[in-house]
Amino acid sequence: MNFPPFARTALLALVLILFALCRASAAPEQWKAEIDRFTAAEVAQPPPSQAVLFIGSSTIRKWTSLANDFPGLPVINRGFGGSELSDTVFYADLIVIPYRPRLVVVYAGDNDLARGKSPENVRSDFRAFCSKIHAALPQTRILFVAIKPSPSREKLKDKVVATNALIAADCSQDRRLGYADVYTPMLDAKGGMRPELFVQDMLHMNEAGYAVWKQVLGPLLK
Repeated sequence: MNFPPFARTALLALVLILFALCRASAAPEQWKAEIDRFTAAEVAQPPPSQAVLFIGSSTIRKWTSLANDFPGLPVINRGFGGSELSDTVFYADLIVIPYRPRLVVVYAGDNDLARGKSPENVRSDFRAFCSKIHAALPQTRILFVAIKPSPSREKLKDKVVATNALIAADCSQDRRLGYADVYTPMLDAKGGMRPELFVQDMLHMNEAGYAVWKQVLGPLLK
């Protein structure tokens, strides 16, 4: 069947939109195996109540010293894969709300920006996360950890700064929200990146990087 040029253009645009929507809606499913491991482990060892729950992307998942870094605080690590903030929203019903944490520490956003989302998109996802948590747990505090300055993603610096500013502004409007500025202390005196805080991929942090986070977050978790 032959279509006039304008119809072919419109049809192609519709196909691309539907493809994008399908990809967006299916994306969280890629983390299902990791989420299932969390829920299976809870059968044998239920997580503590009124804990500090850390959730987000692989930067949280790789924080293996979390419990030792904050002794005396009951902590739960629910970082998964190279997830985006929207994935955290999607799985909040399974790996946040059932634990009834007193504080949720969120780190996500740099994968989002790297995959083409705008700072405004990330802020919208953060707002969706807060709304979902507070609808079920109105007194739970949420602490957003600033998107870090990763040398491998230096080209995204302006978007990282803009996203952090948008979310920090949101956090200042609600006493249940907080913003942890790990971005600034991860820069050198001239405002440049600090490769010594990262492993070889220049995306994930080493012990020195997590030590900076520990210093910033420690007073905010109490």
